[in-house]
Amino acid sequence: MAWTTSDRVMALRGRHIAIDVGVDTLDGWRRHISGRNASVVAFFGFLSIFPLMLAATTILGFVLRDNEELQKKIIEGALDEIPVIGRELANDPTAIDGNIWVLLIGLGGALWSATKAFAMIHVAQDDVWEVDVDHRAPMPVQRGRALLGLVIMGGAQIANLAMATLIGAFDLPLGGRIPLYATALGINIVVLAAVFHALTSAHPTWRDVWPGAIPAGFAYVIIQQFGTDIVLRIMQNAGDTYGQFALVLGIVTWLSFLSISAIMAVELNAAIIRRRDGSLDAVQPDTAQPDTA
Repeated sequence: MAWTTSDRVMALRGRHIAIDVGVDTLDGWRRHISGRNASVVAFFGFLSIFPLMLAATTILGFVLRDNEELQKKIIEGALDEIPVIGRELANDPTAIDGNIWVLLIGLGGALWSATKAFAMIHVAQDDVWEVDVDHRAPMPVQRGRALLGLVIMGGAQIANLAMATLIGAFDLPLGGRIPLYATALGINIVVLAAVFHALTSAHPTWRDVWPGAIPAGFAYVIIQQFGTDIVLRIMQNAGDTYGQFALVLGIVTWLSFLSISAIMAVELNAAIIRRRDGSLDAVQPDTAQPDTA
């Protein structure tokens, strides 16, 4: 018998709504093997980081070729937020250079791996919402939605990059930074809600996805802030011999925290609906509904 249905736990669940929802969230994580799904999302996210960075730095090289001052401000203000890679660019700004072939390779590699990551988010959400395999969206539809998710998340990252640039470039005091941090938090929450709503064969309403999007938005801000420290700590503990392996391990760990936060938030949404309605029937695709004619 699973610990989530033991007599003691069930007694606590019956007395406290928060405990009941929390335990059901963890039980859903176990039953849907969401840890595996989060690992796959992190893996494809890792594959997309390096070609995406190639493309991003190449674009900066084209745009900022004759503007060293602006180049320095953007590097110090924004790229330094990216674990390790950004800090290396800050130490060596000459690493940014424009090259059309590097741009094409970077964009192609990033597009392939990023759409795979978002397609896996689609699969993970279908697992959480317990959509029958025969009623899930076909692969072309999933890839189309993955592109939509990429556009949504990419837009959010551009906005967050702009926030980081403003903070770093103008050396704002704490009072001036709070509104920008609040804006970044709001962007993360809205974007996550949009991903939760769009990237699934199920039909959750906007009301259904906000409860998970809000804590996940806070988690994303925190993980982004401490991402570089997480990676550097792993690298320092590994020593010189295993430094390159530690870099890979550190970035995958950082991405894993992000993917775990997102999928756990979907599990929270599903747990709330199960408590409210007694099942997940209300969010199932129309084709999954029994024929009552």
